[in-house]
This record gives sequence, C-alpha cells and structure tokens, in this order.
Amino acid sequence: MSEETGIGRTAGTETPMASVQSRHRHEVRPFRGGINMIRKSRICRLVHLIAALAVVVLVANSAFAQVSPIEISNPKLRSAEQEYLPQLQYLQHTIGETQFPLPFVLTRYVGVDPARQTSLDPRGIEFVYFQNRMLLKTSGFYTAAFNSDQLSENERASRTFQEVVVPILGLVGNQLALDMKCDGVGFEIAYHVRAANKSSDFEGREILAVVFDRADAVAFVSASGNEQRQAILNRSGIYVDAKPFKLALGQKDPFNEQTLGPAEAGSALSPLPATAAGMREPSASPRLTPATTSSTSHLATALDLKGASSLPRSPADVDRLQAQYQPQLDALQKDNGAQFHLVDYAPPSFTLYHKQLVLQLTFRNPAAFEKSTSSIYKRAARTFDLFLAPELKALVPKLPIEQIDGLDFSILNDLGNEKDGSEAVEFICPLKSIQSFVEDGITSQELIDQSLVLVNGVRINLHLELVE
Repeated sequence: MSEETGIGRTAGTETPMASVQSRHRHEVRPFRGGINMIRKSRICRLVHLIAALAVVVLVANSAFAQVSPIEISNPKLRSAEQEYLPQLQYLQHTIGETQFPLPFVLTRYVGVDPARQTSLDPRGIEFVYFQNRMLLKTSGFYTAAFNSDQLSENERASRTFQEVVVPILGLVGNQLALDMKCDGVGFEIAYHVRAANKSSDFEGREILAVVFDRADAVAFVSASGNEQRQAILNRSGIYVDAKPFKLALGQKDPFNEQTLGPAEAGSALSPLPATAAGMREPSASPRLTPATTSSTSHLATALDLKGASSLPRSPADVDRLQAQYQPQLDALQKDNGAQFHLVDYAPPSFTLYHKQLVLQLTFRNPAAFEKSTSSIYKRAARTFDLFLAPELKALVPKLPIEQIDGLDFSILNDLGNEKDGSEAVEFICPLKSIQSFVEDGITSQELIDQSLVLVNGVRINLHLELVE
C-alpha cells in the first residue's frame, strides 16, 4: 500500500489508513414530557440545519481545492500530483457538481463530521501508496443517515457504493482510460447509521472502503450489468469499518467465502483499514495512505517480525535513515533499477513494521503467470525461487542495511491479462536470516520459515517444494 501517512493527521505528523474507520456511536439521551419533546424536535432540526449548511460550504469549497505538489515529500507521488494536477482539479470540480441522491462532500479526513467542524480539508482526491501500489484515492462524507433496524450492514454499504462510488468511479475511470499512470483506484466513504432502543437513540459512523485494481476500475465502468460488476467486486478489496467485507449488490446479506468459493475469496485485494485517526501506521490496520509526510507506513499483520531487534523504533528513526541514505538509494534506483526490476514509482524506502525498521523494495516480476492454471501458493513459490532468490546475492551488498531490522521485498506479478491485473507477493525477512541465506548458511525454505509471506496483504504459509 513505501506508504506514506495521511488521513486523520495534520501535515508532517504520523497518526495511526484508516480509511476505513472504527464505528463511533454517540448516545443521545431521550427527552421526557411534552415540552422536552418539542425542545428535542427543535434541537434535531437545528443540528441537521447546521450539518446541511456545513455541507453546502464544503461542497462549494471542494470544487476549487486540491493538494499542492509542494506539500508532498515523496518524489514519485509529488511528480504524479504535478503531472496530473489539471485532471485532479477537473475531478474535484466535477465531483463537486455531481448530483448525488443526498449531498456528498469531498474531505481528506473521513473521521470528522462536517456538522462538527467547519474547517475540514475538502481536498479529497490525491495519489497515495497502498500496498506498494500507487492509487488515485477519493474520500468524502455522504450525508445519509441509514436506519440500522431497516437496512442491514450489507444494504447500507451497497446503497453507498451504488449512490456514491459508482458515479465517481465513472468520472475517475475516464481519466484512467486517458492513460493516467497509477496502479488502481481507492475510495473511503463515511456515512451515518442510526439505531434506537427503549432508553436511548444512537447515531454513529460507518466507513466503506473499496480498492480496485486499475484494469478492474476501467472494466467496472463499462460493465453491462450487475453480474459483471459483482464479479469485479468479488476480486477487489472491500471493507466496512476495517473488516473485510464481501459486498453483495442489492442483497440483504454479504457473501461469505463459501458462497464465493476459494478462488474468488482469495483473490481480493488486501484490506483498507480503519481507526478514528485515519490511514496510517504499520502496526495498525492496513490503510490507504495519503502522501504528505516524510514518514512511510506499511500494511501490517498482527504478528511481530521474527528475529528483529527488541528495541522499538520510531518515525524519527525512519526519517533519520531516509535522509542519511537517500543518495545511496537514489543511486541504486538510477544505476541498478532496471537490472533488479525495481519499479520507478515506489523507490526503496525505510518504514516501520510493528515498530521495527525495515527497508522496503518493490519489484515487477518480468515473468507472467496464468491465473486460471496456477494457485497463489505456486505463484508465490515461483516468485521466490525464480525471481527474488537469484537476485539476493547481487542485491543485498548494495543496500544500506547496517541499522535496520529486516528487509521487505514486494513483487508485483502480472497475471497474464488485463482482466486479472496483477498480484502482490511480499516477503518480509529478518536481516540476520537474509544475511545467512546470502552466505549459504540456510536454505530457501528456512528463510521462508523465518519470514512472513503475504499475497495481496493476506499472510500465507508457504512450502516451496510441496506446491511445485
């Protein structure tokens, strides 16, 4: 998702992507008596009037606002923001003028209610890194207040998807079709949920997060019916309040893995995450990360990096090493990028992984796989055996590894056709294990056993010989 911090923070600070945010519900105690009921009605009308006025102001402002390239520290993201600034401004303006069933406002900070803050950042469109891919992210607040007694979680997510994501995706897909260079599209849409019981009323927040691969984003726009669109959703990343979610269009309940089958369930992109703070820190939930600070972040699991230092690292350590070794990393990218198949849009960078310092490198595997005739396990094994392992003896001596705890290798595999897109296989390895492997001290399987292996953000067990 190197990833950089963004949502739920002020520029230059790191906070724990949420893009999908944990649900927060605010209790409103009931009023008693006729006069109190009148007061309650007036207060409700006043609150909704304030919310409506805030949305009107934000919609008006959002048509003209856009993240400035000079705010972005990452050179690749800054370059993309600069190159496509007119298109981003066009999208900002067009989305601002689009008529949704209910008002929708672009905002960078999906965890803040427009009715409660008049100074929201309306710049809800920007390039971000997520799981080592550069995405065009759109985030905002939909002023729907769904009744949880009448609409299920899947029905609420489905309506938000149909009413907000689909029309915006049509606008974004047109820009992708014009050769805007990015790997995919992400959305974070917040909306309200209301519930009641005998003693109190609740109104809280849900956040729907969706990640499309680039090819799927374009294909979804031109899909002729719900069957084709549902097939695309089944292999995309969908999350409600940080939980993986198998959205079923027009249905009461979501799909489950048994309904989809292992092939479709396993092909989903990794989660967008959620906390009240926004998209961020590696040890928190996975998230889309905006591009404005120098500290990077990364998709993390609930496990610590095996064999790493017991000393916790901080974002300051990341920034220090990045500044210290930036010339060496730039030289590696320039002189050896083609040799090692490093992607040019996600240069090598330091990041935190469960409070451990790792150097993250992203590659594109020159070999292509046929998705229908291979499994994720076989592709991961061959990615290691035939691509990564042969490169390590030449690559590792060129890396600044003196002060880090591990190496994070992310390899993008081409799945053979535009429909299937690509797949990210990630090997997160303790530094001592990598050094031992390079010196022929341990076998490939021993290195794998001492590392973490993820496919599209989902951790797997990998036995190299058994899957060949």
